[in-house]
Amino acid sequence: MGTLTPCCIIRAGDCMVKRVLFICTHNSTRSQMAEAFLNTLYGDKYKAHSAGVAPPKINLYVVKAMAEVGIDISKNRSKSIEEFRGKNFNYVVTVCDSSRETCPFFPGEKIFHKEFKDPSEFTGSEEEILKEVGIVRDEIREWIKENFG
Repeated sequence: MGTLTPCCIIRAGDCMVKRVLFICTHNSTRSQMAEAFLNTLYGDKYKAHSAGVAPPKINLYVVKAMAEVGIDISKNRSKSIEEFRGKNFNYVVTVCDSSRETCPFFPGEKIFHKEFKDPSEFTGSEEEILKEVGIVRDEIREWIKENFG
């Protein structure tokens, strides 16, 4: 295993901010939403990052769904977990079963797993897909509030 960065807590003003890594297969939907919610809702306590095992582009339905709740992720990009290798996190969260099974181990004080439906698999009209993505978005927001709030 590689060398870990010695400090996993950064300063933001006068408080200590814990580092969180959300991992998903593609880093195009669920992990992007989780990162955005944690940074938006609790950025005074946490610094969230997200990554994927095989990252493509961010899902445009997710960008639209997040804009509906006032969060702009249109400039985000999908990131590979390799960008975070050797970095330490207070919390590591896998948000889909396949990432939990296929990603390398990332050290964290606490490891979470929470499965959410994959918005990239939704089919139907644009309106139907956006509705389903909105349901997952709301589930992720509530899970963030329950576990980090």
